[in-house]
Amino acid sequence: MTESTNKITGFHAHIYYNPSSRDTAAEVREQLGSLFLVQLGRWHDKPIGPHPQSMYQVAFPCDQFSEIVPWLMLHRQGLDILLHPNTGDDVADHTDHALWFGNKLELNIEVLRKTA
Repeated sequence: MTESTNKITGFHAHIYYNPSSRDTAAEVREQLGSLFLVQLGRWHDKPIGPHPQSMYQVAFPCDQFSEIVPWLMLHRQGLDILLHPNTGDDVADHTDHALWFGNKLELNIEVLRKTA
């Protein structure tokens, strides 16, 4: 039996960067904001929450998945990206339900367990 996808209320893409790739991350961010109906989160120039390095979040609704995900696959410019659904289970969303483009970074999942 498969789990219902009705629990997915939207998606987050976490775009990771470092000081040398911040300009590239800015280019990807600008393109995402101009091409798609997304919510662009704040820049986090230091690790925050479960994220082990600098990143910003891009939130988008389910009906944008088929447009945004292929675009990210082809236009991430070498950046590492975590893509996950929002189901209300932050731990599972960031682990079992997650997709990675580029390198899979080790998240600090304990932070999510403490807030659950």
